Amino acid sequence: MSTFFIILSAILVAIGWNLIRQRKIEAHQKTMIAAVVSAVLFFIIYISRTVFIGNTAFGGPDDLKIYYTVFLVFHIILATTGAFFGVITIHVGLKNNLARHRKIGPVTSIIWFFTAITGVAVYLLLYVFYKGGETTSVFKAILGV
Repeated sequence: MSTFFIILSAILVAIGWNLIRQRKIEAHQKTMIAAVVSAVLFFIIYISRTVFIGNTAFGGPDDLKIYYTVFLVFHIILATTGAFFGVITIHVGLKNNLARHRKIGPVTSIIWFFTAITGVAVYLLLYVFYKGGETTSVFKAILGV
């Protein structure tokens, strides 16, 4: 479910980018807000799953685990950077600071796309290409509950 929302957000960003190139400002704004809502829904589902159910360990071959881990760290850095830029981009857009919005919007969009793509790749590696490893909740990991 969460993967659907992050893919949807990337699609909406692409649509929004196309709309602004066509000078359809109001449609661009609505589409980008929908992209943000979709990304926030992803984040809420992801965090809820992480807190209450846990994270799934990589279940693929041990000789690939280091590559998966490096890829996952790259994805996490992209996602964090994308979220930071996303908040700033939306903020300056809503405040009508269009010079700054035009400057960082394309960068944010590219980071957003790569975050979505690498996120889907992580999902595929964890649940499709290989059987997922152990899943442990944060509560169990921290509190032993």
